[in-house]
Amino acid sequence: MSRSATIERTTKETSIKLSLDLDGSGKSELSSGIPFLDHMLEQISRHGLIDLTIDAKGDLEIDGHHTVEDIGICLGEALREAVGDKAGIVRYGHAYVPLDEALSRVVLDLSGRPGLEYHISFPKETVGGFDVELFKEFFQAISNHGRITLHIDAIRGNNNHHIIETVFKAFGRALRMAVESDPRVTDIPSTKGAL
Repeated sequence: MSRSATIERTTKETSIKLSLDLDGSGKSELSSGIPFLDHMLEQISRHGLIDLTIDAKGDLEIDGHHTVEDIGICLGEALREAVGDKAGIVRYGHAYVPLDEALSRVVLDLSGRPGLEYHISFPKETVGGFDVELFKEFFQAISNHGRITLHIDAIRGNNNHHIIETVFKAFGRALRMAVESDPRVTDIPSTKGAL
């Protein structure tokens, strides 16, 4: 059974086509118009072993907000669709990832209930000309539209690039763990019988 999805979203602010395959090998083709964001999205793909294609055009002449948030919306919707009814999956995922002085932790639950706990302090407001506050909008959109309970903690770090990269790598690794099939689980991993 294919665990893949394609989402298309067009508004007055953005036009996005996103495809993913949860059982991929970590290949990506990314074009968001924001090179730093593409670099981070590649981390999710590579470390989550998710094949990911994104073609996004947004009103970057204003700023990156709409593009970043709408990619998060599409990614959340695609994850929710691709994972299906969640029967037989691990459901929970977690990862710690270091990069030099930075260390971050991501813990998630494909619970069907959106919720974001986001605890990151950045030493600077931008990285590569990109406003770092938009990363919270990105993960909030994934949580809301993927119906994922998501905890993100930057434990330490003093370089914005390193901090952000550890978060995206950890998110990919945690997601990879959560969507894995467990041969001992044949139904939905919840005492409620639904997620």
